[in-house]
Amino acid sequence: MDLGFKTLALTALLSSSLSLSTAAFAQAQPQQAPADQQAVPDAPAPQAPSSLKGIGPLTPGIGTPASTATSSTSTDVPQQAPATQPPPSQTKDVQTTPPENMTPEDIGSRFVSNTTYVEVPVTVKDTKGKPIAGLTWRDFKVYENDTWEPLKIFTVDPAPLSIAFVIDQSLTSDVMSKVNNSLSAFQGALSPYDEVAIFSYNNGPREWTGFTGAQGNRVPAVLALAKSIGRDEQVPINSGPFAGCAIVKNGGCVDSNPTVQQGGAVGNPDFITLHKEIHTLNDAILAAAKELSTRPQGRRRIIYVISDGKEYGSKATYKDVLRYLQTNKIAVYGTAVGDSARWGEGYVSRLHLPFTMYDNRLAGYVLATGGILDSEGSLNGIEKSYAQLAQEARNQYTLVYSSHQPLIDDRYRKIEVRVDRPGVEVIAKKGYYPSGKDQQH
Repeated sequence: MDLGFKTLALTALLSSSLSLSTAAFAQAQPQQAPADQQAVPDAPAPQAPSSLKGIGPLTPGIGTPASTATSSTSTDVPQQAPATQPPPSQTKDVQTTPPENMTPEDIGSRFVSNTTYVEVPVTVKDTKGKPIAGLTWRDFKVYENDTWEPLKIFTVDPAPLSIAFVIDQSLTSDVMSKVNNSLSAFQGALSPYDEVAIFSYNNGPREWTGFTGAQGNRVPAVLALAKSIGRDEQVPINSGPFAGCAIVKNGGCVDSNPTVQQGGAVGNPDFITLHKEIHTLNDAILAAAKELSTRPQGRRRIIYVISDGKEYGSKATYKDVLRYLQTNKIAVYGTAVGDSARWGEGYVSRLHLPFTMYDNRLAGYVLATGGILDSEGSLNGIEKSYAQLAQEARNQYTLVYSSHQPLIDDRYRKIEVRVDRPGVEVIAKKGYYPSGKDQQH
């Protein structure tokens, strides 16, 4: 019995020793990763910074050429064990170059489209000269260079006005007196949202004030200063005993009238030419247009001229001034007085005889820029024309379209506006010159 008990104890002791040896062996062996799990490489040991001597040029994103790096490693830099590269899925290039066979759609590009928006204010009147309201965009068609242009914007909202008010001081004294008395009614035709600058001309233009609030105290004060006595009528005598000059200077007659051009009444005791009056209308409109061109977008740019329309002695030509107006979106409105306001004579004065003074150059500016010309001979009529023209300029149909012409083409572009209504008068600008300010991105 003692032998059997000792045998069982020895067997149990051997089994316990075998179990402890197996567990110790299992703990000594590293755990093997599963087959589907990717091995994580050991981090490289930190190394001291190597010398850059002999490495060669460095290119951002590329490094050194392979041949230069190999030679420098074998001579100056001690060779180190290559670090384990990360998996291919985690590799990210610092600088990549698209293949040559890739299209812009594959790369992804940003395209910029430049267009030219053209704004055309339009006034529509009936057979009695009254403005017609209630029209919609369907009633209008715009043609540029005989090509129909679809409308992009149509609005009937009133626009704030930037008005350059130009007063003709070369009028005769009787007409100038009516103009002076009417100036106090000009401010009443404007709204608090409008602004005005005041100019005058006789023998050259003069700016009395830059743009200021239309309802400010400066406007009536400046208008009072801009009043003038005008000029006296001269009786032309070119034959007879009174044709000679009582006082002759340098072969010409001496005349104290400031509106007579120097050397204009030249001749001899037997013959004398007619007096040449000075009416610098072109220069005055150009000076007002330069001031208007600085006004911000969204305001309607208007030059309002009260004059008889005569033009002689300006340095600027009609063609150049008109182009400046059509480039900067400026419309000319006017109240014709004096000879141009008389019934019948106002239309005849628009005709020009060669080698003579232009009797009504103002009508050409108004028709070409889409403005309105009113002819008034009385003081009451002049005062009413201020309110009427300002109201018609503010309340217009505004048509906006995108031109089909190239952006770099600076040639004149003709505009025609048609209204699908019988017996109406359409007032709009005849054309324009493109400007870089009109380009939209």
